[in-house]
Amino acid sequence: MAGGRNTAAAASGRGPVTISFAGYNRAWAAWIGHRLERQGHQVSLQRWDLNPGDTIEQGYSDLLLSEGRVLVVLSEWYFRLGNRSHEEWNAALRTVVPANAERFAAVSVTPAALPSAVASMGAADLWGLGAAEAERRLLSRLGTAPGAAGTAAGRTGAGSDTLGGTGGPRFPLEQPAVWGGVPRRNTRFTGREQLLGELHQQLLQAEPGAGVATLHGLSGVGKTHIATEYVYRFGPEYDAVWWVRASERGTLREKLAGLAPALGLVTGREYGERLRAVRDALRRGEPYFRWLVVLDGADQPEDVHDLVPTGPGHVLITSQNRDWGEHNSSLIEVRVYDREESVAFIRRRAPRLDDDDADKLADALGDLALALDQNAGALNDSTMPIDDYIELLQRGADVEPGLKVAADFQMTYYTAFSILLNRLREDKPEAVDLLRLCVFFAPGPIPVRLLRDLPIRDVPEQLTLLLDDPLLWNAAISKLTQWSVIQSDPQEIISEETPGSTEVVQMHRLVYQAVRADMPAEEHSTYSRVVRKLLAAADPGRPTDTRLWPRYAEIVPHLEASGALESTNPEIQLMVLNCLNYLYLSGEYRTGLRIAAATASRWAEVLEPGDPRHSDLAHHQANLMRATGDYTATEELDRSVYERLRAERGPDDLLSIRVAGSLSADLRALGRYEEALELATSTRDAYARLVGENDFRTLNSQNNRAIALRLLGRYNDALALDQQTMESRREAFRDRNNWTLSSENHFALDLRLVGRYDEATSVQERNSEIHRTVMGADNPQTLRSEHNLGLCYHRGGDRPRAALVMGRLLERCQRLLGDTDPLTVRVAVTLSTFEREHGDLDRARDLGEFALHHYRGQFGEAHPYTAGALANHGLLLRAAGERQQSQLQVEAALIAMTTALGPDHPWSLACALNAAAARNFAGDPENAAELSRATADAAAAELGRHHPLTLSCRIALATDLRNLRKRQEADKIEEEALAALAATLGPQHPHTVSARSRNRPYWDFEPFTT
Repeated sequence: MAGGRNTAAAASGRGPVTISFAGYNRAWAAWIGHRLERQGHQVSLQRWDLNPGDTIEQGYSDLLLSEGRVLVVLSEWYFRLGNRSHEEWNAALRTVVPANAERFAAVSVTPAALPSAVASMGAADLWGLGAAEAERRLLSRLGTAPGAAGTAAGRTGAGSDTLGGTGGPRFPLEQPAVWGGVPRRNTRFTGREQLLGELHQQLLQAEPGAGVATLHGLSGVGKTHIATEYVYRFGPEYDAVWWVRASERGTLREKLAGLAPALGLVTGREYGERLRAVRDALRRGEPYFRWLVVLDGADQPEDVHDLVPTGPGHVLITSQNRDWGEHNSSLIEVRVYDREESVAFIRRRAPRLDDDDADKLADALGDLALALDQNAGALNDSTMPIDDYIELLQRGADVEPGLKVAADFQMTYYTAFSILLNRLREDKPEAVDLLRLCVFFAPGPIPVRLLRDLPIRDVPEQLTLLLDDPLLWNAAISKLTQWSVIQSDPQEIISEETPGSTEVVQMHRLVYQAVRADMPAEEHSTYSRVVRKLLAAADPGRPTDTRLWPRYAEIVPHLEASGALESTNPEIQLMVLNCLNYLYLSGEYRTGLRIAAATASRWAEVLEPGDPRHSDLAHHQANLMRATGDYTATEELDRSVYERLRAERGPDDLLSIRVAGSLSADLRALGRYEEALELATSTRDAYARLVGENDFRTLNSQNNRAIALRLLGRYNDALALDQQTMESRREAFRDRNNWTLSSENHFALDLRLVGRYDEATSVQERNSEIHRTVMGADNPQTLRSEHNLGLCYHRGGDRPRAALVMGRLLERCQRLLGDTDPLTVRVAVTLSTFEREHGDLDRARDLGEFALHHYRGQFGEAHPYTAGALANHGLLLRAAGERQQSQLQVEAALIAMTTALGPDHPWSLACALNAAAARNFAGDPENAAELSRATADAAAAELGRHHPLTLSCRIALATDLRNLRKRQEADKIEEEALAALAATLGPQHPHTVSARSRNRPYWDFEPFTT
């Protein structure tokens, strides 16, 4: 421990001391530190602050890393940080303090009740004492005999003499000699520790005459309360503190002049004479060198900047107006609370709310301090459930009459925003026009490019001037930024395909609501129509082009707020459809489903029943539903649309053909592979007739036909067709097009399925790399590509790489897509088989059972995926030593798979391979050999004599024949199979090595994308 390193000074009772304190008690910590330094202690101040994930024990262990004693300044505030209960504190203190009793000491600076285990610290009570007695008890608690004041070498953090005085910080229970106008301290003040520290450092380090700092931010963000807390927390460092309401020049002059008697200045009765005397006294630092003047609410710097005092002291300004930066003031922006601070504040304001309720309220109110205070106060005085109250807020109900208004700010945040808007309307009406335009975008960042860089016709005159005149535009932006109504920030250039301004503007959601409420009803349609036209003009019209996805990402958040979903304008409707296509391709399925459902509801009211847009919308909605695994509902939707279109337009209509392709995809997902192939083939042929062989629709349907072939086990046919599609897409589009990349992924998959593992890995490594570059690491198509790569590594025998890819992939799929997304479940299936063979059997079982349960619930017992997951689980049970149950499941899987797909499908053959092994282990070599022979012959006919599955079946047959003492035939079959494995996969491939060691082969089921 650090105590073992104490020097001779420590032995005499004057060793190093670390003072641990809550920010609220900073004045006590500074005074204590100064008193200890005068006695020769080396002092370090350590503000107590727990991160959300840290435990109290961790925090105290960190304190013990310091040298010497740890002196804890105890108050109720010390135990409020981090929302830890008294029970948690008691448990931690009982664990840490007794074991380190010689290191801990404490003083109490509160009359409030504290956790009972605080008694272990033997705290000296300083509350309610005079300075001399408090110092005596402090020194006694540390075993320091009072002596002559020493020189504090290496002193850090006490901060007492830096304002030019020599006496150090004042005793916290004593007010400065001059104290006027300061509001009562907020006993519910929460957070802002970093901001207060930054403010203190800026003022502390300022040169004489330059100690001016401005807290600026939106009305209601908490500027005045922060300034008040600064005064109480750091007030003991000053000899004079004077608080002035500074909204009007006349008021400011009067209140500053009122400081003259407090300073003992003898002047005449005129304000001007008294004001000059005060300013002169402050400039000279006489009679007080250490002074602080607070100008609260100084929102018009051009009117009052000449009245700001100068001298050795400090000036703290609160303002909505950032133009104080032009008047020699440093600026500190006050933003809304962090969510953790919001929750802590709400819990103090409304104790009946728990953390989850507080989080919901904070989210609904955008973490704005004044709104949190007033709404939490209202909730604490009512019994209304939090969800009901938030619903009122979200639908814009009038909750203002019930808000709890504090005595020191007797207006609601609604009124505060109304005053702000009126001020803007008088000062810069163009700024209000811009705000009204912005509120028909969604709350959140609005790219300026959407507002400025696009031609707009038929807009109101005031908006035409605003949009066409750069000077007027910039003046409006500057005014809104100046008054903290919006934030205007540069944005990273995401893509070379998104030219123009990269600036974004953003306003708080409560300002957003206030502006909409302030707008005359007749202007709503005008402004919303302009925003819809802006969005439609921003649509690049190519949602399949990944380079343009950043443009769509800018548009999508604003579709609902602008009213685009209920528009009857064909251009805007097309934009909505393009956005839905983008959301599907980019993997934003849930957002897409929500927007598609909302659009369907609105279009049912504004479009005629036979309008083609309904079919377009249904197509995108079905794609999104299918992507999330809702196959039954998708099949019902597609079939109803398909039958209607066939009846209305005929089977060769392009809309009918498109829906037929979607229906084919549904049938594939539901395990009806033959039907799916038939429909995919007719769709492909129809497109070829009507739009040509190389049209993207023909190639898409050709790709889908290959998927059906693969699901039917016709791997060579799928390989040939995928290669043809890939080459056609490369020629028609480009090498890095997302459709081309998808074809390349399918081509590598086919290569792997026919046993050409090295070729498959080579293709897929390149494919995955380009996917990450072009589509991003989190796109579902990229994840599918990486899944294929992991399986290529596995089949190719590179198990370390396979483990690396597969292990990380599951976590990413769960995080990005959810636990039950089709891709997540497929990854879980394959990772389970990998872990069973090479890793953690318990994890393999958890994943395998999850997948089996999911497929049973989604598809029922008769689906091939359920049968395959059951087969895998049977292998897992065998690995766990549960052979009897294993055989039952393996045999059941064989029956189910054969019933679903026929006996010659590769998945059926794989189930048969595993069932033969189970029969052998169960002591039935005759039936095992019979099944192995039939399976090997069928695999050779279906897949070829040198396919890895065929060779595995041959190795298994040799094992069964050897058990029947047919050694000659067994040796011959084994020798041929081993030679073929060595030639096909290589002599050192794990399959070859395992077969050479006469380990019984098995085959794992792998679900395919449908």
